[in-house]
Amino acid sequence: MLIRNIDEIASVPYGRGAQKRVVFGQDEGAPTFAMRIFDVPPGGGSSDHAHDFEHEVLVLKGEGVLKGSWGDAPFKAGSALFIPPNERHQLLNTGSENLQFACLVPLRGEGSCSML
Repeated sequence: MLIRNIDEIASVPYGRGAQKRVVFGQDEGAPTFAMRIFDVPPGGGSSDHAHDFEHEVLVLKGEGVLKGSWGDAPFKAGSALFIPPNERHQLLNTGSENLQFACLVPLRGEGSCSML
């Protein structure tokens, strides 16, 4: 068993001012999934992209919009997002404060999601 405080995990730059922290991944012995925390400044976000794996997102702070072929879906702290495999998507921080979310992907997806 492993318990970690996300505020004590070193972050790495990821995109336009965003930061990423790997909470649990291969280095922590996770056999299947990676849990990451992203901090995105106002106006920042991911690229418009798709990949062959699902991911689940839990919004911890802030607000934004999930863009996709279905249109724009606003979200805020407390929202949970499911993005199926091969679905084009983009997460944008539309608020005036930092957007923070947890994102879970299969281990093979760690490092391949784009926050440009």
